[in-house]
Amino acid sequence: MPVRRARIAFSDSAAKQLEELTGEREIHALDRTLVALSVDPGIGEPIPGDGDGDGDATGPELRQYTDEIENVRVLYFVTALRTVVVVAYIEV
Repeated sequence: MPVRRARIAFSDSAAKQLEELTGEREIHALDRTLVALSVDPGIGEPIPGDGDGDGDATGPELRQYTDEIENVRVLYFVTALRTVVVVAYIEV
């Protein structure tokens, strides 16, 4: 059975950062990172201090994923059904 990929959405601030990317290398690097997140939303690490991981936090757990080969860092959270990854911050 094929793997169902999560949809990627952007916060307002991440959308603004996305608009400012102009280099082909930056866009390609971010694209590879977003594909990785859509295939496996749990690939990133929880951000320390953003809840204690026991599920009783008031909002979704903020996570970060760093691709050291592509030099991309993304802060994001995943919806409860793991169908949408919301990107909050982009660093390329």
